[in-house]
Amino acid sequence: MTTPFWTVLIAILIPFFLALLNDLLRFRQFGVFDNNHPRELTGLGARVWAAQQNAWEALIMYIPSVLIAHIAGADPVQSTYAAIVFCIARISHSTFYLLDFSTLRSASYFVALACCLRFFWLAANA
Repeated sequence: MTTPFWTVLIAILIPFFLALLNDLLRFRQFGVFDNNHPRELTGLGARVWAAQQNAWEALIMYIPSVLIAHIAGADPVQSTYAAIVFCIARISHSTFYLLDFSTLRSASYFVALACCLRFFWLAANA
C-alpha cells in the first residue's frame, strides 16, 4: 500500500479520535454521558466537536484527490510529499482548533487544501 493510501487511513482516524475526546470532555463537563444531547458543550468541548466536523469534511476533499492522482499515475514521490504535508496540516488544524488559535487553524486548513489541489495538478501532469 502506498504512503498516500496510508495517510487516507490516518485522515479517517482523526475524526474518530476527536469524537473520543469529545465524549471524554462531555462526561467531564456534565458528569454523565448524556447521549441525548451530544452537542451541548462549551469551551474546549465545543471546539473539539467543531474540529471533528471539519475533519469529516476534509475527507470529502482528500480521499478523491488521492484516488484520482493514483489512478492517473501521478509521480509517487510528489504524491507522498503532498500526502504527508496534508496529514501534518490536518493534525495541526485539529490542534489549533483545540487551542483556539484561529489564524493558525485557517492557515493549516489552506495548506491541506493546497495539498489536495497538488494531487490534481500531479494527476493532470502524469
